[in-house]
Amino acid sequence: MIDNFDAQPELRWRYFSDQVMGGVSQGKVNFATEQGEQLVHLTGQVSTANNGGFIQVRREIAKASVESALGVYLKVRGNGQQYYLHLRTSSTLMPWQYYQASFPTTQQWQTIKVPLTAFVRSSNWLNKTVKLRSLRNIAIVAYGREHTADLEIAQLGFY
Repeated sequence: MIDNFDAQPELRWRYFSDQVMGGVSQGKVNFATEQGEQLVHLTGQVSTANNGGFIQVRREIAKASVESALGVYLKVRGNGQQYYLHLRTSSTLMPWQYYQASFPTTQQWQTIKVPLTAFVRSSNWLNKTVKLRSLRNIAIVAYGREHTADLEIAQLGFY
């Protein structure tokens, strides 16, 4: 497991939005406890105006800490929207470079497994597949279309 959001997750996870590139999406991240379980809550309005379109919460991954895995799992609940996982490696040098896979949400807690084969590169300049040894960070992202984001994550890891 990478994180179950205990022990000061705000020191590991950072919020970003398209405003770093001139976009106008608005959001925030809160860390909370519900029925004894720690979680992160990502909320906001995603807007594609001004070439924008994302809000995210991202965490660094220690170099070479993930060498073999079949995919990413997460325990989530949301507002029925589709969300994304972004993986960045030592090869994803530009902000718009990442490997992306989507996942659905429901209003009930569910554990979702996203195989590494589901991740698609954002640019032909990147390797076709994610090289786990060079993994640098993982992000949970509301992306790509006008919508209200409301997503809670209680666990995140590799399987």
